[in-house]
Amino acid sequence: MKILLVGGGGREHALAWKIAQSPLIDTVFAAPGNPGIARHASCVDIGVDSHDELVAFARRERIDLTVVGPEVPLVAGLADRLAAAGLTVFGPSARAAAIEGS
Repeated sequence: MKILLVGGGGREHALAWKIAQSPLIDTVFAAPGNPGIARHASCVDIGVDSHDELVAFARRERIDLTVVGPEVPLVAGLADRLAAAGLTVFGPSARAAAIEGS
């Protein structure tokens, strides 16, 4: 299974560490990631606000699951955008994330 983790903070570092431990996971990518995350995932230089690039990357790499960590891209609708592209995403819709971002 291929995972794309969106974000580069402490939350995403913890997620990368734990996700990488699963025997079900073949590859973990992180966008943009950070040096700590790079110990557990292949970091790609795509910002959390670059929704079109993230969708294109997920399609190109045949990502099985995208996990969006930070609130800002969730409130901006990244999970909606990924789902609309037919991709599987773990993260609330923009409407559901609005309370977290307020």
